[in-house]
Amino acid sequence: MKHSKTKRADAKPGNATVALPQIVQIEKPIYGGAFLARVEGKAIFVPLTLPGEQVRVRILDEKRGYSVADAEAILTASLERIPSKCRHYGRCGGCHYQHAGYETQLAIKLAILRETFERGGIRMPVEIAVLSGDPWHYRNRIRLAFDSEGNPGYRGRRSHAVVQIDECPIAAPLLIEAAMAASQIARQFAAAWRPTEISLFCNRDETALLASVFTSSKSKTPFDEFTLALRKRIPSLVGSQLVSEDGEGSSRTLANWGASSLAYRTNQFDYRVDQGAFFQVNRWLVDELLEKVVFGRSGALAWDLFAGVGLFARRLTENFARVVAVESAPTAIAALQHNLQDTNGSGLNAETVAFLRRHCKAERPDLIVLDPPRTGLGQETTALLSEIAAPGVVYVSCDPATLARDLRDLVGSGYRIESITLVDLFPQTFHLETVVHLHRS
Repeated sequence: MKHSKTKRADAKPGNATVALPQIVQIEKPIYGGAFLARVEGKAIFVPLTLPGEQVRVRILDEKRGYSVADAEAILTASLERIPSKCRHYGRCGGCHYQHAGYETQLAIKLAILRETFERGGIRMPVEIAVLSGDPWHYRNRIRLAFDSEGNPGYRGRRSHAVVQIDECPIAAPLLIEAAMAASQIARQFAAAWRPTEISLFCNRDETALLASVFTSSKSKTPFDEFTLALRKRIPSLVGSQLVSEDGEGSSRTLANWGASSLAYRTNQFDYRVDQGAFFQVNRWLVDELLEKVVFGRSGALAWDLFAGVGLFARRLTENFARVVAVESAPTAIAALQHNLQDTNGSGLNAETVAFLRRHCKAERPDLIVLDPPRTGLGQETTALLSEIAAPGVVYVSCDPATLARDLRDLVGSGYRIESITLVDLFPQTFHLETVVHLHRS
């Protein structure tokens, strides 16, 4: 099919030109939630579409190498297209794939992962396995904003405006119930104090809930009253904190109520998770992810780098004579050390790269587990890992591009990829987790 040229028309004298709608054919998914079409060779990124669809689009933003568009109408729909489950889908920026069946979503993510590896120069000697679970009500953590009238919502797909919600099918029901209750209760207080955002985190069975309430006010006067009212509505609330934000990136905790942590039960252990500490978000797949990372691994010494509260480290203590877990986030250190009490593991408060600099000439571990943030490891860290040359490395990644970059360095230094698993911790969204096992002879 020939694609029409981009047409423009002047809206009014003195105004910038605007693109008129045009018809495109959707080719494939790209990382970030959009899908690729081309007009005269130029890439156009169109969200909420599917490969093979013919779509009428309107260009929203022209860049040098690509354009961003919205779909105005699906002229020829894919057989894989389904009705979305959430009434807010499309306006809310949280989900990207609800218009596709779940098997199609997994196929989309596999295609993106394979292409990212190919572009990164990673030869895959093995097939990519897939680990998935129930694609609904899986999130154990959400953060909602409040609009000017106090209604809770997520940020919009095309803006930072708050899209009011009354449901979220990917979140644990308790979280939405608590957000709605918090919104109703907050309206009873003066507008000068009302929360701007709220973060909610629950354990797997929704029996314990932590809340972080964010405000632009410096006053903490009504916080206890607010929390007690919320506790009356949501009995599983075990702890809450009030955080003042100045809008320029700095924050300060003004008050605390109740417990500062909750117990998160897995098949093997009850983890202490403190307010604000990172923990895997998919409550259905925590145990499966844990086993995928540590299964079959044993030895004298293991390092767990970017350890968080010790999800992997605690499990590693069962099969290694000694475990060293390294974490730098202040919100996670105390819980990490608590979770390794009475084991052969120790938790260190340190940046990973600083730890590796100090220990690159020390005793070589049998296994290194890596679970870095989206930015990945970086060149110095991969160079230090290559120098240490541990026989086994397990890399848990939440960004395929930085994963491919780091794997290229590790493979180039002598590591071999043993297995690759796509772990779908974030159904309905473009986010994907990957677990890669590497071996060095």
